[in-house]
Amino acid sequence: MNIRERYKKVLSILSEQYPEAQTELHYQNPFQLLVAVILSAQCTDKRVNMVTPAFFQDFPDAYALAKQSPETVFEYIKSVSYPNNKAKNLINMAKMLVEKHNGNVPDTFEEIVALPGAGRKTANVVLSVLYNQPTMAVDTHVFRVSNRIGLVKAKNVLKAEEQLVKNIPKEDIPKAHHWLILHGRYVCVARKPKCEKCPITAYCKYYADLAKTQASESDKKTTVKPKK
Repeated sequence: MNIRERYKKVLSILSEQYPEAQTELHYQNPFQLLVAVILSAQCTDKRVNMVTPAFFQDFPDAYALAKQSPETVFEYIKSVSYPNNKAKNLINMAKMLVEKHNGNVPDTFEEIVALPGAGRKTANVVLSVLYNQPTMAVDTHVFRVSNRIGLVKAKNVLKAEEQLVKNIPKEDIPKAHHWLILHGRYVCVARKPKCEKCPITAYCKYYADLAKTQASESDKKTTVKPKK
């Protein structure tokens, strides 16, 4: 099976498996999504969704957030990872939105990564989700799943992103990001992938290698040693 065939089969099946795929972060406008994505760095979406309702109620836009102190913001987000740094970044991010973008979330990669607390992954998520641009955010799930399946052969997230963007049709990239995340979150999990529930085992390199290993071990156990 060549790489084009693998991509075509895998993406077709995942699109059917997750037809309504979208971010699991809760948000109602671009500002809220940007905040949620920044908070989600090295933290679960579930945890972020627990803290953002109160946060968004009291800081509904960049103008309100820009006026706060790190100590105040910390109290709202102290249960997420790295709350001290994120509190400072969120305030500085809001100030930059107010000063340079009239409080709006920009729609270019360069402008988003320039915001405090917003790296490459954040920019790709925002551009994909808000503006339907063909950007691929590679988080831990996307990196693990794409390597396991055999969609990429990459040692870092940037290489994985480059290979995925090269091989996935542009119109599918925004959705494919969510297909891979959801598959990694609920089926192709980190410690022990649930291959028995997986619909793409016929096209998965990891599963093929696993089957070969199991067959080899079975052969060794059933081999009868010749008598001396």
